[in-house]
Amino acid sequence: MTYDLHFLPEVEEDVISGYFWYEGKARGLGEEFLRIFYASANNLSRNPLLYQKVYGDFRRLLLKRFPYAIYFQIKENEIIVFGLFHCARDPRTIKLTLSSRET
Repeated sequence: MTYDLHFLPEVEEDVISGYFWYEGKARGLGEEFLRIFYASANNLSRNPLLYQKVYGDFRRLLLKRFPYAIYFQIKENEIIVFGLFHCARDPRTIKLTLSSRET
């Protein structure tokens, strides 16, 4: 079963922030960050149950090569992505941010 994939508007800000940070470090690295993010999100839509729950119904997918994680929920036949956060962030801050974002 393939799930429909939806992103909250705040996720775009999370992704753009990561893109500019990596692009500032090395030309083309931001593009690589975007490529890995979208490839991971695409894979997520095929098999979201592979990823464990970390906060209530929130699940987490860790990106390859970059220390970021995609946080999402599964609701019926759709996946809702709530955020993309750097793994060094305080887990309590991530949990509060996720709970404040609404679908």
